[in-house]
Amino acid sequence: MAGSNERARHWRYAELPGVDLLRARYIRKTFVRHTHENFVIAAIADGVEVFHHRGGDVYAGAGALALVNPDTAHTGRAGVPEGWRYGAVYPSPEVVAEIAAETTSVKGTPGFVRPVLDDAYAVGLVHQVLRAADEGNALAADTLLRVAVTRLLRLNGGALPQREVRTAGARVAVRAREVLEGRLAEPPSLEVLASDLGTGPFALLRAFRDVYGMPPHAWLTDARVRRARRLLDAGVSPAEAAVAVGFTDQPHLNRHFARIVGVPPGAYQRERKNVQDLR
Repeated sequence: MAGSNERARHWRYAELPGVDLLRARYIRKTFVRHTHENFVIAAIADGVEVFHHRGGDVYAGAGALALVNPDTAHTGRAGVPEGWRYGAVYPSPEVVAEIAAETTSVKGTPGFVRPVLDDAYAVGLVHQVLRAADEGNALAADTLLRVAVTRLLRLNGGALPQREVRTAGARVAVRAREVLEGRLAEPPSLEVLASDLGTGPFALLRAFRDVYGMPPHAWLTDARVRRARRLLDAGVSPAEAAVAVGFTDQPHLNRHFARIVGVPPGAYQRERKNVQDLR
């Protein structure tokens, strides 16, 4: 990847279905506000990561884990000049729910309570999952992942609060998201969207940010990258995926994709293709 001392690998291991894997070292890298469909369990090996989460910056240093629940807006950047090095696993909500049901007493939809947890043992488990996946050791990778998720839920787990849509503003925000999901490639302007929903532009902007943690245009970019990931996983070329989700061209996809996923779409797709070829 670009950058003299920066590197990242984002991949999947066929024997860990529903789990994305990442190893990275970043120095100047800045992740824009975005969300994940899966959980983020990032084990910091060196340096410090800073990420904005639910209204404030939080810091995760060596021996700590950065933990983000699905569909939770956050950012990411270096907290020290030398950057940060980490390994991460991204289990799907279904994988985490299955583990929680078997090994914990969490009721409802399980998730993490605090965004940072200092636990060197769990950090070691995450890195062992990645090593086992690299070595093709399915038994170890699956076992260690389950042990790690169970430990984190027991130390820092609880039922995720359900997003409230009781107010008129929240209901408008939900409807706006539905419109944007259906029109990713050709979205309306904020003024037109607000008018169609019977509200004003600034009222819609405030309501959307309150519900989803980011303004509509940032959410739209995030949603486009999500859909582009699915297309790349299905074998669509980056150039075709860019146009399909509404980016002007592949360079625009490349820029936004790298700022959200952490690697360029071409590198992302090559790693996924390698998994498909091994099946």
